[in-house]
Amino acid sequence: MTEITYTIVEHDGGWAYKVKDSFSETFPTHKAAAAAAARAANEQRVPGRTEVIQYEDEAGQWREETARGNDRPNTLIVDKG
Repeated sequence: MTEITYTIVEHDGGWAYKVKDSFSETFPTHKAAAAAAARAANEQRVPGRTEVIQYEDEAGQWREETARGNDRPNTLIVDKG
């Protein structure tokens, strides 16, 4: 199963969470960034509908696959503050 890690970090004069190399918006406090990370992590675990999706892969090829609505990732929050 896929795992998504939300890391809470100081960023741009405040606090943010990041997933891989992508930062969230900047929050004025560590507590606000931690709460936003918790909300985002919880939303990732909510099941959805099974749907056919199309996406472009790293080689520029378009792919189509069925995304199962119950195939949700595990989420983890790491606090660097």
